[in-house]
Amino acid sequence: MVNVMKKHLAFDFGASGGRAILGVYENGKLTLTEIHRFLNEPVETNGTLHWDALRLFHELKQGLLKAQQQGHTDIETIGIDTWGVDFGLLDKNGDLLGNPVHYRDGRTDGMIEKSFAVMPKEQQYAHCGLQFMQFNTLYQLMAVKRDSPEILDIAKQALFMPDLFNYFLTGARVCEQTIASTSALCNPATHDFDTDLMHTFSLRDDLFPKTVKPGTVTGHLRESIIKELGLKYNPAVISVAQHDTASAVMAVPADGEHFAYISSGTWSLLGTETSAPCLSDEAMNLNFTNEGGYNDTTRLLKNIMGLWIIQECKRQWDRAGEIYSFGELADMASKAQPLRCLIDPDDDLFMTPNAMVDRIRAYCEKTGQYVPKTHGEVARCVYESLAMKYRFALEGLEKITGIHMPVLHVVGGGCQNKALCQYTADAIGRDVIAGPIEATAIGNIVCQMIASGELADLKQGRAMIADSFETTVYHPADTAAWDAKYVDFLKLIKH
Repeated sequence: MVNVMKKHLAFDFGASGGRAILGVYENGKLTLTEIHRFLNEPVETNGTLHWDALRLFHELKQGLLKAQQQGHTDIETIGIDTWGVDFGLLDKNGDLLGNPVHYRDGRTDGMIEKSFAVMPKEQQYAHCGLQFMQFNTLYQLMAVKRDSPEILDIAKQALFMPDLFNYFLTGARVCEQTIASTSALCNPATHDFDTDLMHTFSLRDDLFPKTVKPGTVTGHLRESIIKELGLKYNPAVISVAQHDTASAVMAVPADGEHFAYISSGTWSLLGTETSAPCLSDEAMNLNFTNEGGYNDTTRLLKNIMGLWIIQECKRQWDRAGEIYSFGELADMASKAQPLRCLIDPDDDLFMTPNAMVDRIRAYCEKTGQYVPKTHGEVARCVYESLAMKYRFALEGLEKITGIHMPVLHVVGGGCQNKALCQYTADAIGRDVIAGPIEATAIGNIVCQMIASGELADLKQGRAMIADSFETTVYHPADTAAWDAKYVDFLKLIKH
């Protein structure tokens, strides 16, 4: 039987750029077409780093318009995913109270330690199950209360970034579970806000809307948007798995109950999918997080700094007029001598932008290692260090779960980096399965398809993904050299 062609539009907002990706489902397979691509450039004003939320919403509308211009007036649904933790505040009229603040802004420096004076570390983890990272929404709200308490008095409601864009589109205010789960304010078992935790930190119960499950229909486009853009279609807006990692995990083409993955991009998120949160002392001490996944699953994972470091290196070189593509940098890395120096990618030194190459060299000098000189040596240091940190996180994951993960799936844009994928296989001593590349957009679209009744469940969705997109397998090599160097790496990192 020939399936009727269905169309779905995914808006995928990353930390450095966004895309509108059209998914067409026909004859059991999914094909993707890029409709629109745009930059997401934060803006620093008066010493604070902001997201340009209104510009991003403008780009979202351009994606809707370009879809129509390219002949797609029969799009059934759209969905939006973004990074986590950040939020916008609305006043009593529903207007935005200033641009949302970027999670890399320095306002939360030292806030984790201050939070422990209000609620001890162990209690916080028991309530929310989230890893302790200074940009968590809880710590951002503490910074707002310290610096501008009147803003929270004026604010009628807070919306996470994808919920904010959905509100701009439809007028409906909802809070999708997977994006809420990144906040350190939610109970990982109930998937709703933890009122005891919020009361302890003097936050209002009604600051955020009640949570809804991924796949919930939010509404349709406002008539004002239809008129402004001259649209001939009005798709249903779906609250998909709105945290980009939650969408990416939906696209892991895994066959079986237990699998490990890395969602590889600006951040590397290494974890597994579980049926319930894990709040053990082991999980807390290894700083693993319990974030929400599709169908009430838990994403037991660890944030690793990821390709942010090489992106910042490239930006520094670009500014100096030494312009190379990421592919060229990976080729340079592969030609450099292996395993000469390593960094801890998650050291606070590498968290903020600017002068990243200088920081890498300073770290290596401080720790008594070879100091990388060439572009290739710096890139190789970054990639090999990430591979080592992946091994450390994978070993921690297996210790927490008691389950051996025979392979590691790598999805997202980072899976195109052949050098990093091979180093990862070498470091962990097992196969790495790379792909699909557009995992976040694919998971976004799969959630829309399940909500529309075209797919029965996620199992069918993952089977469709495996049939629709190619993957590449990397086999480990020279593991003895990596095992020996791993001993040195363990001495560098913060346990």
